[in-house]
Amino acid sequence: MTAEDQVAPAPHEEAGRGRSRIRVGSAPDSWGVWFPDDPEQVPYQQFLDEVSACGYEWIELGPYGYLPTDPARLSDELAARGLRVSAGTVFEHLHRPDSWDAVWDQVRDVASLTAAMGGTHVVVIPGMFRDEKTGADIEPRRLTPEAWAAKTTGVERLGRAVQEEYGLSIAYHPHAESHVGYQEDIERFLADTDPRYVPLCLDTGHVSYYRGDNLELIDKYPERIGYLHLKQVDPAVIDEVLEKDVVWPEAVRMGAMAEPPNGVPAYPPLFEAIEEHGLDVFAIVEHDLYPCPPDVPFPIARRTHRYIGSCGYPSLQIGAPRTPASAEEGRA
Repeated sequence: MTAEDQVAPAPHEEAGRGRSRIRVGSAPDSWGVWFPDDPEQVPYQQFLDEVSACGYEWIELGPYGYLPTDPARLSDELAARGLRVSAGTVFEHLHRPDSWDAVWDQVRDVASLTAAMGGTHVVVIPGMFRDEKTGADIEPRRLTPEAWAAKTTGVERLGRAVQEEYGLSIAYHPHAESHVGYQEDIERFLADTDPRYVPLCLDTGHVSYYRGDNLELIDKYPERIGYLHLKQVDPAVIDEVLEKDVVWPEAVRMGAMAEPPNGVPAYPPLFEAIEEHGLDVFAIVEHDLYPCPPDVPFPIARRTHRYIGSCGYPSLQIGAPRTPASAEEGRA
């Protein structure tokens, strides 16, 4: 056995041994936050107040720079609200030539802050082939074999580097309008990457966006499920989106993302599958809402928290609602 074969298991592999546990949280995305700074987004203090009031304990950092990036300041903000960090988020475009340094510079900042906050994962999202704000095409929709190989080997390198330098695990997140979006892309990506370095962030909404089968992915690849994003889509809206090739930002504005339990996939079968496979994962609620009025996210997030809690699976760890005045006042 070589030294490479003796690499320690990723954090999600250690955690996943034994009884199932699903640690439920939420993210700035559920408050309409897509960018570090945007006048259409709520202030970070409102997000922290309201996510805590819902009862969630775990959050993601969201786009780097939205929450304070000074570890001491962020730690104080989280401690005041009883919150903890599960992961940070980065985007990769490692299929492009000479892209490593730009991606790694982004990862370095996010991984450092995540580790300082006691988080365990860096969620890695493939860069989209359309502009996130305008929807304009910026790349071909299919990669050449050479570009695909550059992406898969690059993400493996990224996963290994994040493990070795920060003690974190990446979680690779398929995304609409990216080169890893359809289920066939996801399965090809899993086949072409090393499970030691590249766990999957199964985003249930993005899989369903392209009519993929979340349960089939869990059952076929339970050892690759390192992290979850809980999200539902409205099938009727998705039908129109796919038929008309509507761009991702416009699809969100059309209501492609549904408030559970009104969309697909259904959550109870997902929780049951996670329990059956004995997985220990974070399950972070993401309800894409950008842009939205500032009073919209909190009631949805609170109802979603209550709904997930009502599903009744013993592995769910969701937390109890809190009632800080700053979050509750005027938002009943």
